Amino acid sequence: MDRSVYTDDHERFRTSVHDFLAREVAPRVEEFADQKLIAREVWRAAGDQGLLGLEIPEEFGGGAAGDYRFNAAAMEELAAVAMALASSLSIHFDVVTPYVVDLAAEEQKRQWLPRFASGEVVSAIGMTEPSAGSDLANVKTTAVRDGSDWILNGSKTFITNGYTADVVVVAARTNPEQRSKGISLFLVDASLPGFERGRKLDKVGQPEADTAELFFDAVRLPADAILGEVDRGFVAMMERLPQERIGAAVINVAHAKQILLETIDYTKQRKAFGSAVGSFQHNKFLLAELVTKIEVAQAYVDAGVAAHAAGELTPVDAAKAKWWTAQVQNEVLDHCVQLHGGYGYMREYRVARAWMDARVSKIWAGSNEIMKEIIGRDLAL
Repeated sequence: MDRSVYTDDHERFRTSVHDFLAREVAPRVEEFADQKLIAREVWRAAGDQGLLGLEIPEEFGGGAAGDYRFNAAAMEELAAVAMALASSLSIHFDVVTPYVVDLAAEEQKRQWLPRFASGEVVSAIGMTEPSAGSDLANVKTTAVRDGSDWILNGSKTFITNGYTADVVVVAARTNPEQRSKGISLFLVDASLPGFERGRKLDKVGQPEADTAELFFDAVRLPADAILGEVDRGFVAMMERLPQERIGAAVINVAHAKQILLETIDYTKQRKAFGSAVGSFQHNKFLLAELVTKIEVAQAYVDAGVAAHAAGELTPVDAAKAKWWTAQVQNEVLDHCVQLHGGYGYMREYRVARAWMDARVSKIWAGSNEIMKEIIGRDLAL
């Protein structure tokens, strides 16, 4: 089915991203997986490509695309190369950047945004804690006033880009008497005294995306490090989570679609009992189901992307897109592994790595169970 969400301008941009990735990134994915991080020169090259400044105003060195469909097209191309690549870069340009653009003081914007756009600086977002994953209102990290400054104490875990980030948006409790109404957001310079990183976490999948624990031991933050209003951080996060979730849905479908296409090619070439594996009726019917699932999911995600570009995407519809595409992706990739037989279980095969990479999509950006809770509440249940 033809897709109508993108215009010629979006497709030209997509082609430029595709060519850039094929030329400078795809040949090095194995290297990044071994090192458990994406090389800094890739970030700078992505900046030169205009990939990192899509949401940044021109006065701060960005492209000011003003159209979420450019973000989505870029994430589709990134996910087709490696899900981890899409995870790391999209956290920077699609998740963190809007917080800084919308909420930071002017001096903070001047200090950070040009380097966000150029790829000189890598960013991360620190929401998750050992006791506060999907339950963001349960944040234990604290920020206490000391004159005009703030003193930050606590820790975060499972932070994508955490090992290499130069700056982190951190959610901290500023009012111990409140839950969701007592949280504020801070833009934390990773070079400040008291900011420490744990080891690179040893994940099941997505090794290219460096993930780490972060620790804050009496980190002194200036007054202008706060993002938005004091005690309004939870509201700011809730306002921006739909973009993070539709972005996750874009990545889920694009990643699964690419691996499914490669699997179809494999079943055409692989022979068993004198015939191509894909020609067996069971496998033919299965592949027909998988292709249909991907195209149906793609249609819903495209509608969500169009709605978000128009400023109309609701948190409930974003939750639907996020959980459904995570579920579909994992189902499709599990079948792709099976269709590869024993080779599908070998790490040297891309399908095995993709299968491992995808599992976290049912957990992050709000677990699938939390997404269903959001949808269920909307049904007045």
